[in-house]
Amino acid sequence: MNNNSTDNSNKVYKVDYSRTFLNQEIYNREQEENSTSKIKRTVIISVLIFLVILLGIVIFVDSEELSSKLFGEESKISRAFSNEKKQHANFPTPFGMKRQNILLLGVDDNPEAKKDMWAGTRTDTIILANIDPKSKSINAISIPRDSKVFLARNNGINKINSAHAIGGVEMTKETIEKTLGVKIHRYVLVHEDIVKELVDVLGGVEIYIEKPMHYRDRTAHLNINFDKGLQKLDGQKAIEYLRFRHDALGDIGRTQRQQWFIRGLVKTLQNPQTIAKIPDLIATAKKYIKTDISTGEMAQLIEFLRHIDLSKTEIATLPGQPNQSGYISYWILDPEKTQEVIDRLIYRDKARNIEADKPIVANVMYARTQKTKASALIDELKAQGIDVKCTDEINRSHSQFIAHSNRITNDYFNILNEKVQNIDKIQFVYDPINLYCAATDFTIIMADE
Repeated sequence: MNNNSTDNSNKVYKVDYSRTFLNQEIYNREQEENSTSKIKRTVIISVLIFLVILLGIVIFVDSEELSSKLFGEESKISRAFSNEKKQHANFPTPFGMKRQNILLLGVDDNPEAKKDMWAGTRTDTIILANIDPKSKSINAISIPRDSKVFLARNNGINKINSAHAIGGVEMTKETIEKTLGVKIHRYVLVHEDIVKELVDVLGGVEIYIEKPMHYRDRTAHLNINFDKGLQKLDGQKAIEYLRFRHDALGDIGRTQRQQWFIRGLVKTLQNPQTIAKIPDLIATAKKYIKTDISTGEMAQLIEFLRHIDLSKTEIATLPGQPNQSGYISYWILDPEKTQEVIDRLIYRDKARNIEADKPIVANVMYARTQKTKASALIDELKAQGIDVKCTDEINRSHSQFIAHSNRITNDYFNILNEKVQNIDKIQFVYDPINLYCAATDFTIIMADE
């Protein structure tokens, strides 16, 4: 596919999507590898937790005295956060001024691997993050663990999360690079055991449980029992919430819960009492993290996180649809829509050939309790010349602003945010597949939170 990316370091790795491992053959191929064991349904968000903790440390460790006490006076991290350092606007970035792709992986537990905690583990959380030092922004793409792909090194068709169990980080990187046509520069690998310990260190995390969740699996020692409503979860309960996937959305619903859990974690980290817990958080994190990012680069990465512009950050999940093959469930990636996500979030291609006189078309979906606010919002959108095509009640527990077309950028959202009310705290998400109303540019969901 053609693109106008100006970043040569990334551009040389961009390939014709029709020639990657997501071509039409993957839909028609009948031969499937047999599954002789029950797949362990483990969910982890360890990688994002780790990065959020780093950001939390940066937010709270504002004094040289405290950072020196935690890391040592001459450590690279302490020097990175010194007052002298903060006076310079052009802080050093981990890998220069070029955009870089960092693969964030969270692996499950393998009881049979007694000596090596990483051996034979599957990647139940896969996130491709693109950092741009010039715009001080981060984009992140969640890759569903059930995505059906050709594994690198001629290992046949399988779920993408099996790549690590077969060939470790290198096979995972190669599979993603060849599937999506990208280059991965660094990786961060985190073990699932970090989740329970970190949440307990923090004293629990408040989460709004969006619906009743009840599921029992004696084999996996899993007993999930949640009622709808705001609850404070300890480490074990957090694991149970994140493992739940027995609903209509399956793996995609679980991915959304990962994002919601992060929101709750961020609020917990904002509590001033968290400062006293930083040494324990760091000690816990060290036990369960494996990465090719050096200590110096990590310190610079933390400093970069401190300066990111959240208004320019975009997140997305690779679009597709579920498919059942015997006892195996897959997420079949949509080649065209997946390419749109890669172009927008990784290569940062700008929308082209937009008809300036063509009106923006929107949907507004709302919980019953939000009907009055939704009506006011619809009037405000129309006053801005936006055609509100579809409105309806919807049962959702988290509010979102979902962009469906390249016409709707973060810049557009931020400008709109200044002109209308009730969307300032809504999360911005990009999803080219519009499940709500056809031929519209964006959807606003006003949930009952």
